[in-house]
Amino acid sequence: MARTGAVILALILALAALMGASAENRMYYAEGGEVDPGGADLDAAGVLDAIVARGALRVGATGDYNPMSYLDPGTGEYVGFDAALAEDLAAALGVALEYVPTSWPTLMEDTLAGKFDLALCGITVTDARKEQALMSDGYLGNGKTILCRAEDAGKYLSLGDIDRPEVRVMVNPGGLNEKFAHENLPNCTLIVHDVNNEIPALIAEGEADIMITEIMEAGFYVREDARLAAPLIHEPFTHGQLGALMPKGSEDLLDYVNAFLARERASGRLDELAAQYIYGESDEELADAA
Repeated sequence: MARTGAVILALILALAALMGASAENRMYYAEGGEVDPGGADLDAAGVLDAIVARGALRVGATGDYNPMSYLDPGTGEYVGFDAALAEDLAAALGVALEYVPTSWPTLMEDTLAGKFDLALCGITVTDARKEQALMSDGYLGNGKTILCRAEDAGKYLSLGDIDRPEVRVMVNPGGLNEKFAHENLPNCTLIVHDVNNEIPALIAEGEADIMITEIMEAGFYVREDARLAAPLIHEPFTHGQLGALMPKGSEDLLDYVNAFLARERASGRLDELAAQYIYGESDEELADAA
């Protein structure tokens, strides 16, 4: 069932097209590509004013999600698609980038408490999140899939193959992966592990059989570790979008971010980041592992 890496690219870009930024937000950009905040209504909330006055954009990130936003313990720097996107956003605003650590269990609580201006770390847009807070237009297609050991790839080709007591499924706590497992795999042996980026190695080492994850994360770890496979990466269980999360009352920032995303999309920057951080140089190997 091997396919070229272009299939994965087409899948994610097709999902991203479902939620394009509105044309009216493009007014925030001047001809030269610099953001023009003069088009935004700053009177209501003034979040943009506060960011500029502070001289820093505060971005919440879990730091555990390769290849989106990962805190490299060796350098102390955040790396990945969303990390680069956050750098672009701060540069467009003309301010410094300041990270504020958060976690999946506390992500919404921290957002609503105003601990940061926005969160940008591989966050799926959902109706539940939009009821509590604000979410930007989607900028990257996403979907639930699995990681397993390469020798077991032929065993797990459907939810039915996984939803069995003898199958150990590992997830990180507090996010949509755990929610998906509870809703769709009631009969599996569910293991909740606190550190998300440790789970792929634990799967490879036999501590569990399946990791519930996203197509980008699955592709990253298949390229990184030959012991792993993502047999359903071309057929994700869900289809969604990633977006930036911010508290209600930040409507001026939301408009600004949506305009920024429209510019990044139109310029090809989103495709460039996807090629750099998600697809890498081993697309054929990823297709073979699938």
